[in-house]
Amino acid sequence: MIHQVRTKSLRVIPDERGWLMEVLRRDDEMFIQFGQVYVTAAYPGVVKAWHYHKKQWDHFACVQGMMKLVLYDGRKDSPTCGQFDEFFVGDRNPLLVQIPPLVHHGFKCIGQQQAIVVNCPTEVYVYDDPDEYRADPHDGTIAYDWARKDG
Repeated sequence: MIHQVRTKSLRVIPDERGWLMEVLRRDDEMFIQFGQVYVTAAYPGVVKAWHYHKKQWDHFACVQGMMKLVLYDGRKDSPTCGQFDEFFVGDRNPLLVQIPPLVHHGFKCIGQQQAIVVNCPTEVYVYDDPDEYRADPHDGTIAYDWARKDG
């Protein structure tokens, strides 16, 4: 796994009324600090990538549908520089993925319904000066093929 990336299996607690799933708690060993919580969605087949942050840690969990979350370590001083990690996260695999600063990340909705993702970043989004840097997912800047891999 990419240096400083951590994961946690999420426990779904069902009962006759529905279910509950805790994503991140203040007493969790993965907790750093609270910035904000937001929800984003991607329609089937849509890729939302690449971006990274200089200060912010992200905590991604897919709470509906399925997504392929891909991380790329472009940090020159990292022992895993140049490495990709893929995580299949969502209904069939409830998982929290902690993404450190400077690690490029993005996801693709791989199911038949939209993927709904919750992120609990460590920093508040600053509209006038966002800590967000982007690269096009298809221009080859980061050599990753987002096409489905059959076989």
